[in-house]
Amino acid sequence: MATTYSALGDFINGEFVKTKKEDFAWGNKSPADLTEVVFNGACDFSHVDRAVESARNAYPAWAALTTEARKTYLLKLKEAYKANKSNLAEVISRETGKPLWESTGEAQAMISKIDITLNESLKLVTEQRVEQALPGVDGVIHYKPRGVFSVIGPFNFPGHLANGHIVPALITGNTVVFKPSEKTPVTGQLMAKLFKQAGFPPGVFNLVQGLGETGKRLVTHEQVDGVLFTGSYDVGLKIKQDTINQYWKLLALEMGGKNTAIVWEDADLEKAIYENILGGFISTGQRCSCTSKIVLHRSVKDKFIEGFHKAAKKLKIGHWSKNPFMGPLISADSVENYLNFQKIAGREGAECIMRGKALETSKKGHYVSPSIYMVPGNDPSSVYQSREIFGPNVSIYTVDEFEEALEITNASGFGLVASVFTKNKALYERAVLGARVGLLNWNRTTNGASSRLPFGGMGKSGNDRPSAHFAVQYCTVPVSSLEDQTVFDKTKMLPGME
Repeated sequence: MATTYSALGDFINGEFVKTKKEDFAWGNKSPADLTEVVFNGACDFSHVDRAVESARNAYPAWAALTTEARKTYLLKLKEAYKANKSNLAEVISRETGKPLWESTGEAQAMISKIDITLNESLKLVTEQRVEQALPGVDGVIHYKPRGVFSVIGPFNFPGHLANGHIVPALITGNTVVFKPSEKTPVTGQLMAKLFKQAGFPPGVFNLVQGLGETGKRLVTHEQVDGVLFTGSYDVGLKIKQDTINQYWKLLALEMGGKNTAIVWEDADLEKAIYENILGGFISTGQRCSCTSKIVLHRSVKDKFIEGFHKAAKKLKIGHWSKNPFMGPLISADSVENYLNFQKIAGREGAECIMRGKALETSKKGHYVSPSIYMVPGNDPSSVYQSREIFGPNVSIYTVDEFEEALEITNASGFGLVASVFTKNKALYERAVLGARVGLLNWNRTTNGASSRLPFGGMGKSGNDRPSAHFAVQYCTVPVSSLEDQTVFDKTKMLPGME
């Protein structure tokens, strides 16, 4: 049996601090093997104040450093990530149940994020000079840091998605208090160890562990200048409500998805089937960018469904160490939610093509099989058709007209990502305008975003603060300056002045 990771406490002002007062204690088992205890820890609510104070005190000196000076710390962090890549991947797999190949890719994405931010994204917030902004006066656009950010991380990509907020925040001169998901505390703890190894000044990066109450205290803290969140729509909405009176506080909310793939009559069906198997079932459906709805042109319905169903039945499901395609869901609650949504689908008239069920495998865990349902038609009032399930479930629609496909794409209120499978570029371009999404892919899965591009959704999927390449923009405040270095000329005084 694998060893339980030791809880080191919260990381505050450059040191791990054990909890003296346990406001809440919890333990986690690996969703891939319920005999394996991964973590036992506790949280101390007073540590939120201490961590924010630490970040606030560290901010002036960190912000005053040049970008080049801050780069040296981020490059040391990159080397720490590289040296611990396999360790990061194993921790992520043990905590989430992800196949090791997928966790290794996540660890690599954490490394690459530093390079992309330093070499590409910083160009978006480089000081700009504007000659003759006013007659005889030059202008300058500065980008200055905002202050202290709280970063609230998700469980599904516990390293990469949190890192995607933290790195841009730090390089632009902000300080950070990071709260990982209570489902993946060890990944956060390991990240804190690597920040310490990289030699960051005390207080620049801080970590607090805990559940929902810890997160609420952190995001509503009066000394926090911004909240960088990745998670569900419901939690993102709660953050918005809890901070409604803190009008000065920046919120960058990356929330859920109910994403659509449109497969048209001229599509390469073999490719479309493969890409949508990835879209629907990678990470056991636990990605905000997973494909939830597939809209088929009626002429390709039978052939696509036959191939898609056949491929789904062959997917390997199992323990992360065996490198299957799918691991488990994150928790027993997630399994129950997944199975309940299939009951809802049946009650609402959907036809079951492939029933998802809880699986018994060699390791007792939260394993399920994929599910596929054919819905009778677009129904915006349908619970099944409008809610994010966060499991390996795909609903299939058939249409005759492209406008119908766009209506289905936009029906749920979510607006993260969609994809269009067609050889007709004009249809793809219609979707760019007509699909209310922040990302639109052509002839590829809804999954797999690039850190060299912006990432963010519309509607219930976000609040117009795209991350990835654009994250440096919400981490900074643009400041305009008019610079007048001329001598005073009395002849140009305005009328009525002596």
